[in-house]
Amino acid sequence: MKQSEARKKYNEMSTAELGKTLNDLKAELFRLRFDLATNNQKDNTELKKCRRNIARVNTILRRREILERAAK
Repeated sequence: MKQSEARKKYNEMSTAELGKTLNDLKAELFRLRFDLATNNQKDNTELKKCRRNIARVNTILRRREILERAAK
């Protein structure tokens, strides 16, 4: 998935969906790190992609939080 596609997909999600997605991504990152430690993983780029997706979701959640506080 390209960056712009990922950004668009995450921006269209609700805050609750983003929270669930964040938990799923963190679980996937844990699994990827475990696979790397046990030498079951051949492709390290999945770790990088997962970390970046977590950062994207966190950024969107934070942006929404700031906008919500500014609206009050």
